[in-house]
Amino acid sequence: MRPLPDRFQSFAIGFEMDFAISGSKGLLILLAAAGYAAATYFMKHAAHAGELVSVGLAMLVFQLVVAVEILLLRRMDLSNAYVMILGVETLMIVALALWYGERFTLREAAGAGLVIAGLFLVAD
Repeated sequence: MRPLPDRFQSFAIGFEMDFAISGSKGLLILLAAAGYAAATYFMKHAAHAGELVSVGLAMLVFQLVVAVEILLLRRMDLSNAYVMILGVETLMIVALALWYGERFTLREAAGAGLVIAGLFLVAD
């Protein structure tokens, strides 16, 4: 990976987040997807319960996902990273929707299937 331009060096030094789990692309993909799924759960809960705690939790999780994605993008191309995250997140969201008792139309199931198929197409 190329070094950052000088104007970004001070930001990068203050933003250094590497820790033990950051070396695993698979784990980072899983963490990002799980973060998006968790934030979706909190947003769904806030939509039905109308409580601000769920909104705050969703916002906190989104901030954590940004940090995880920055670590991931240090190790993967943008196009592959987002397809991988979206595929794993789709699996999690489908499971979450089924847990909520939501039904899928054939068109929605086919769309989820295409996203998941894309995951397998770009997987290393």
